Amino acid sequence: MEYITVFITAPNDQEASKIGTAIVTEGLVKCVNIISNIRSIYQWKGNIEDQSEVLIIAKTKKEKFAELCRRVKTLHSYEVPEVVAIPIVDGLPDYLNWLGSL
Repeated sequence: MEYITVFITAPNDQEASKIGTAIVTEGLVKCVNIISNIRSIYQWKGNIEDQSEVLIIAKTKKEKFAELCRRVKTLHSYEVPEVVAIPIVDGLPDYLNWLGSL
């Protein structure tokens, strides 16, 4: 089974909590961590932006990624939300078993 960690940025804690709660409740991810007050510098529509954001770190199965992307897009206030995945190449077997019970 393939597992992934998904990074999702949000504009504030309230929206991150709304997204995190929904995707865990709906069984799209097993767990989320919310990290407040990150600084993001990025290019958007020809401008350089420098904003405070919140980072959601979600753990799930790779097979759930497409559905997760669709759901985040419906919950998110951004026109183009960041939803990117990296593979989990290894981990504590007990944790991976727990993740696999999703």
